Amino acid sequence: MRYVEEYRDPVAAQQFAEAIKSTVTRPWKLMEICGGQTHSIVKYGIDELLPKEVELVHGPGCPVCVTPLELIDKALQIAAQPNVIFCSFGDMLRVPGSGGDLFSVKAAGGDVRIVYSPTDAVQIAIQNPDKQVVFFAVGFETTAPANAMSVFLAKQMGLKNYSVLVSHVLVPPAMEVILGSPDNHVQGFLAAGHVCTVMGYEEYEPIAKKYKVPIVVTGFEPLDLLQGIYMCVSQLEEGRYEVENQYARAVRKEGNVPAQQLVAKVFRVVHRKWRGIGEIAQSGLGLAPDFAEFDAEARFGVSGYTAEEDSECISGLVMQGAKKPEDCTAYGKRCTPDHPLGAPMVSSEGACAAYYRYRRLRSDELVNVGSKSRG
Repeated sequence: MRYVEEYRDPVAAQQFAEAIKSTVTRPWKLMEICGGQTHSIVKYGIDELLPKEVELVHGPGCPVCVTPLELIDKALQIAAQPNVIFCSFGDMLRVPGSGGDLFSVKAAGGDVRIVYSPTDAVQIAIQNPDKQVVFFAVGFETTAPANAMSVFLAKQMGLKNYSVLVSHVLVPPAMEVILGSPDNHVQGFLAAGHVCTVMGYEEYEPIAKKYKVPIVVTGFEPLDLLQGIYMCVSQLEEGRYEVENQYARAVRKEGNVPAQQLVAKVFRVVHRKWRGIGEIAQSGLGLAPDFAEFDAEARFGVSGYTAEEDSECISGLVMQGAKKPEDCTAYGKRCTPDHPLGAPMVSSEGACAAYYRYRRLRSDELVNVGSKSRG
């Protein structure tokens, strides 16, 4: 535990908080782009340690949350077919589509399986030659290499019963959409450390220069986040707009070059729709022509499907930093982890799930304490 606890030292955390307080002279609004960072911020109360001048807002860095509704519906259609074994990471099974989720397909008799690696799905395809095996390839740049490897292996082995339903999205184009919005108030970014472990951070430098925003590559532990915030605020106060690397123990500027080469071989950059946000140009990955035979949408004839979001869900605004989960009238009432209106309430990286799990628990405890004291 030593290598975890040293990044959760409460004394060091308070020192960083004091350093931020002594540095800041005016209001600043920062966005953490990663859902994993959002959960750490809410779980450890990082935002509550900060001076009132520094506000954190939550970005679209939850790949499950931004998977478009129609793609979920396509997954449900494919998974319900009798000759299909549908494989996915566990956090996709509760994400609501138009008429259910993958758990409901499984309950109705569909062969839906949780796997821990896309290569597990390849092994399932090898073991079940009479079935079509589909893997739900969801994620940012972080999971793209492993998903690409599964397709690469399937092609090498000549597998005809393996395909992927692709919903890969890219972080930099989403950042540009946020910064280019006329309603944007974000002045600095904490970039996702695990994305940069794969892709490096050279591609952020033109964004920082163009929009005059500091971008700090940041880890996920409390001290990582507080140091990243301190570095970002220091740049803003000094009028600097650079890309800095707080997460140097894991991230190199050039990233993981062999992983990038594999991704470039198997995938190509495409326009991609983001759930609750809309289409963002050149913001996703699709299979390259040499690997098109592994495209599940084409194999099962489900391309071109459209669906409408629940009008009450404001997850798109939450993921763009315009609203907080508690601003939603359905939050904690008509939208809960058991009955979600949108993906951010059920994803392990969703902002709504983080608030519900950590902030709602605290509020309930305070209410209970108050009730006991009055009794």
